[in-house]
Amino acid sequence: MRGVGNRRILIAAAVVLMLLGLILWQQFGRRNVDDGIVSGNGRIEAVEIDVGPKSPGRVREILVREGDFVRSGETVALMDSEVLEAQHREAQAQLVKARNAVLTSKSEMTQRASEKAAAQAVVAQREAELALAGKRVTRSTTLAREGATSQQEADDDLARLASARASTAAARAQEAAAEAAVATARQKVLGEVSNVAAVGATVQRIEADMRDARLKSPRDGRVQYRVAQPGEVVAAGGRVLSLVDLSDVYMTFFLPTAAAGRVPLGTEVRIVLDAAPRYVIPARVSFVSDVAQFTPKTVETASEREKLMFRVRAQLPVELLKKHITQVKTGLPGMAYVRLDGNRPWPAHLEKVVR
Repeated sequence: MRGVGNRRILIAAAVVLMLLGLILWQQFGRRNVDDGIVSGNGRIEAVEIDVGPKSPGRVREILVREGDFVRSGETVALMDSEVLEAQHREAQAQLVKARNAVLTSKSEMTQRASEKAAAQAVVAQREAELALAGKRVTRSTTLAREGATSQQEADDDLARLASARASTAAARAQEAAAEAAVATARQKVLGEVSNVAAVGATVQRIEADMRDARLKSPRDGRVQYRVAQPGEVVAAGGRVLSLVDLSDVYMTFFLPTAAAGRVPLGTEVRIVLDAAPRYVIPARVSFVSDVAQFTPKTVETASEREKLMFRVRAQLPVELLKKHITQVKTGLPGMAYVRLDGNRPWPAHLEKVVR
């Protein structure tokens, strides 16, 4: 019986302590809001970035370890590029072949242009002969009509005129054929030039793939995890490394409805980390959730609405992060203090911040 009585006493004491804690929270919590300063627990976080290849391949080498600090553009891993190197050599050989084909086609076009010029000269010669034959026919016909020459001579001149006309027509046909050959050669040159451009683009694409085989850090950050190891095959878009962007660091914490409703974006925040309680870190509110994180199934009374908690994010200034970037660590717990009334000064222990 004595044991049962002791158990009841302990239960009653626990209930009394819970009620006392609730009363104190309501009193001091509201007073804290009324005093213009609210606080919440949180952890330092940063944007995570996955580094991986655009194309599937085998990891040849990883140049960094977990925890290493890397700069933007620094090579952190190498993918196997033997196939790309072979394709690059093949494409370069095709490029040389295509350029030689352009030279050959240009030489052929020059030859066809010379043939056209020769055909034009023949046409001019045949036209001159045709004109001379026409004059002879006119003269011999007149003389034969007057009896000054024989009709046979006039007939011979008429035959020479017909032959000159046929020769001129044949020469003009050859000129047209030569002109068509020049046009064909010109189109061939354009085709070979286009082929050079296409093969050159292939070379550039392969070179871009070879550059992408050198995985580089997109931003300044710290290596969080080595997801893959040398020798493993990674799919396109797969992860090789996971980095944290140390220029985009924030703390996420929660505030009750009464406080969250009074926190606009840009509100000043002071952060104090458990690992370094002597330092006060400045920040500003960059996000306030529009959905409660802790919501009872039914919200009908004022006491139930007080249980609603909203997620808030405090962003650390980029200039401060860059200044102390090698000292920034994620996952550290701490307290975030929000000043609801901008006209009131910060308390003495929160006034002096890290610069």
